[in-house]
Amino acid sequence: MDITHQEKFSRMTQAPVNKLVLSLAVPTVISMLVTSFYNMADTFFVSKINTSATGAVGIVFSLMAILQACGFFFGQGSGIFISRMLGMQNEKEAEKMAATGFFSSFFFGILIMTFGLVFIEPLAYLLGSTDTILPYAMDYMRIILIGAPFMTSSFTLNNQLRFQGNAFYSMIGIVTGAFLNIVLDPLFIFVFQLGTAGAALATVISQFVSFLLLLLGTTRGGSIHIHIKNFSFRKRYYLEIFRCGTPSLLRQGIASFASISLNLAAGAYGDGAIAAMSVVMRVMLFLNSAVIGFGQGFQPVCGFNYGAGLYHRVKKAFWFCVKFATVFLIAAALAGILLAPQVISLFTRDDMQVMEIGTWALRFQLGGFVLFGWIIMSNMMMQNMGKVFRASFLALARQGIFFIPLVLILPQFFGIWGIILAQPLSDILTFIVSIPMEITVLKELKPRK
Repeated sequence: MDITHQEKFSRMTQAPVNKLVLSLAVPTVISMLVTSFYNMADTFFVSKINTSATGAVGIVFSLMAILQACGFFFGQGSGIFISRMLGMQNEKEAEKMAATGFFSSFFFGILIMTFGLVFIEPLAYLLGSTDTILPYAMDYMRIILIGAPFMTSSFTLNNQLRFQGNAFYSMIGIVTGAFLNIVLDPLFIFVFQLGTAGAALATVISQFVSFLLLLLGTTRGGSIHIHIKNFSFRKRYYLEIFRCGTPSLLRQGIASFASISLNLAAGAYGDGAIAAMSVVMRVMLFLNSAVIGFGQGFQPVCGFNYGAGLYHRVKKAFWFCVKFATVFLIAAALAGILLAPQVISLFTRDDMQVMEIGTWALRFQLGGFVLFGWIIMSNMMMQNMGKVFRASFLALARQGIFFIPLVLILPQFFGIWGIILAQPLSDILTFIVSIPMEITVLKELKPRK
């Protein structure tokens, strides 16, 4: 075996757990935060056009969530299998899975692009667009769809690199594309006067650059190279992708349906309500990304050590991540609740409806979000251990099983406050059901005799 792979195996199974998780989490947290930051940059710059344009970004966010869900499905589905194979020192199987996951995600992106461009107007309405938002949404969505194959496969490469313990190369690709997007946004929107289409063009160009850098990253640091010769249509590889990737698909995909439901519910109160919830969603996604990024540092540690039978290291890593994430979320919630009006004001041109709805929604969501550390670490642990049903249920619970019914039903009784309260109530309910599920999994991790 290549010495770099052997050294990696030794590091993942012998290095002190807390330091190992931190070393892997820092690049992934940076990657996730920067990605969320440039999504927020789109909203920030587009908000300078008008409220309907801001709402359009929120509408198309649902489509981008679908692209991310597909990329994570193939990326985490193949990546978890890759980390286990590397933990068992079976490099050949890991190489086949890497190629299969990558090329499958690229092809799936082509399908989404084709379908979306053909049915772009009904798709915009389906995602929650109003008549006034529609022109902005279609301009934005058309260009995003053209970049779909590169976006889905970038998410796949990003995840595969992380699960191999090469989060640094993943970070380089993501961060470079993100900074490029931030530079191009004002240039295309205001200098070239392309409006929302300019924001989309900046996003697609930056995603393509990220794609190229991530592909280059597969040739560095002992990473598994992507070769078409290793691509396989064998049923067992797709069953593994489905088994390991379904929780991610549900977790990411349900976010899209939750966003659509939110847009439809908020649409009854005007473009300002859609814009306000779009802004809150982007801010919360920023904090969400920090926790998920930290959890992504936990995942390769969990995968390698679970594959190697070192269950005590899996549990130690889990509890460290839960404690660290919870402390961070409490601090972030306190700061966000105090500064909510100032945060929302960054994304609106003095629209008082956006300010009022956005401020209260942000404060309440931050209150429930302190529970997210336990929820996401539990979900990722179940996923890495192959607990498909439990992981899938928990992935669906927060944004699907609880949030979608709440956001559609509560406004019938409480008006706009029903929309504001739906997410924090969903977080509390998800936390409650996750406790017995995760405790059962932890009890199963007994040392091998």
